[in-house]
Amino acid sequence: MTSTASFKTPSDRSCLAVVLAAGEGTRMNSGKPKVLHQVANRSMIGHVLSTLAKAGATSVAAVVGPDREDVANEVRKGFPGAQIFVQRDRLGTAHAVLSAREALEQGADDVIVAFGDTPLVLAETFAKLRAPLAQGAGLVAMGFEAQDPTGYGRFITSGDELLAIREHKDANEAERAITLCNGGLMAIRGDLALSLLGRVENNNAKGEYYLTDIVEIAHGLGYRTAVAIVPEDEVHGVNDRAQLAAAERMIQDRLRQEAMASGVTLVAPETVFLSHDTRLGRDVLVEPHVVFGPGVVVDDGAVIHSFSHLEGARIAPGAGVGPFARLRPGASVGPKAKVGNFVEIKNTELGAGAKVSHLTYLGDASVGAGANIGAGTITCNYDGFGKYRTEIGEGAFIGSNSSLVAPVAIGKGAFVGSGSVITDDIPDDALGLGRGRQIVKEDWAIAFREKARAAKEK
Repeated sequence: MTSTASFKTPSDRSCLAVVLAAGEGTRMNSGKPKVLHQVANRSMIGHVLSTLAKAGATSVAAVVGPDREDVANEVRKGFPGAQIFVQRDRLGTAHAVLSAREALEQGADDVIVAFGDTPLVLAETFAKLRAPLAQGAGLVAMGFEAQDPTGYGRFITSGDELLAIREHKDANEAERAITLCNGGLMAIRGDLALSLLGRVENNNAKGEYYLTDIVEIAHGLGYRTAVAIVPEDEVHGVNDRAQLAAAERMIQDRLRQEAMASGVTLVAPETVFLSHDTRLGRDVLVEPHVVFGPGVVVDDGAVIHSFSHLEGARIAPGAGVGPFARLRPGASVGPKAKVGNFVEIKNTELGAGAKVSHLTYLGDASVGAGANIGAGTITCNYDGFGKYRTEIGEGAFIGSNSSLVAPVAIGKGAFVGSGSVITDDIPDDALGLGRGRQIVKEDWAIAFREKARAAKEK
């Protein structure tokens, strides 16, 4: 029996990862393939491919279902150069792996069999799964101690040797009492893979070709078969929406722990949702109920206040965002700049110390250092066909409830009077006004009320 903490995989060993992704996922009740469903804003198969790359996989063969170019494209995106194979008949996991025969024939030192719907496996685990192969093992299977083993394949062991994996439906009463269960993943010595897979038969309750049968075959041929034990959560597979939600919960817990260990303060960690690629600097403070979409970088010392939603944004050191702010892709908040409550920013750069304190929309704009944007300001950046930019200079002051009709430029130190609609450029240090002249009619309200009451009494 091998612990996952015992081995290092030599970097000079080539490794083919065969990723099984042909399942229909009918229990998801979805028009989208199961492996394309996301956890932490990345597809499940995307997680698997990224982790395999980190673990040292030198090539990938993905087995997909017929007419699943969407899955194939996601594989190529996650691992450029991956080979795609189609499993047209679903005759079991061994049959699925053999669908990638052409890749197996290329002769990698190690072969990993992974699953596109098991997104929580760590890179270290994949590497440690391979390690016994470099020490002479013919095959290594990943196992875990199950709290409830019902439905899982059982590991039949003798000392350090794995003798067989018995599927639950085929296990006898004594075997079903075993709690060391099959985690699904497997590492096989490359020169043995095709030979072992070719010996698998389908004489079982389902009439399928089980990948797990190669354990007993390998042991019977005299090859050493080993077990790598991992925590149960790490091999959590996803077959339905409830299991997808459980995977999201587990990966969020992992991401939160990593963030706090790196020097981030999460005031209420369970209420903060992170993306797989969220980058938070040291001494960042995140208040409760914040959501990070893909592509967010927050530099040291910034504060993200409650109920904010960020995606595709960069926050510089010492900046403040929220509460109730929305940063969309292309938003860049400069050092010590402020984005306040009910502010939405898209494709806009805020200079150092600029302030957008409340009730504002800035799209396709550039705001200079130290500028102040008053409440209710909007950039009118879209005419139904094209997007246009607004340039606001350093130190400019935009009065409340102003509409800036792009393309337009507000100069350095310029002022825009409150309630203005600005359609023309304003030079540096000038005042721009774009509103109708106010008219006051004395006693107008008295006459209006008298007329209204008289009409009502008729």
